[in-house]
Amino acid sequence: MAKDAAGRGRVRQWFHETFDDWWFRSLIGPAQTQNAVQGCDEQAREQWKRDLENRKRYTREQRERKRLAREAGQQR
Repeated sequence: MAKDAAGRGRVRQWFHETFDDWWFRSLIGPAQTQNAVQGCDEQAREQWKRDLENRKRYTREQRERKRLAREAGQQR
C-alpha cells in the first residue's frame, strides 16, 4: 500500500486531511471578522478594510446584475 511522508496510507491520509481540520474548526466555532486585525500595524488594517470593501462591492454588483437579468427576463 502507498504511504505518505508520515507513514500513513492513502485512506488514512485522506481522512486526516479532511476531517481533522473540520473537527478542529467545529470546536473553535464560526469565523468572526469583528476585531479580526487587532494587533496588526495600521497599514495592514487599512489594507484589510480596503479588501473587505472591495469584496462587498463585488457582491453588491453581482446581486445587481442578477436583479437586472431577472427583470429583463420578466419583461419579455
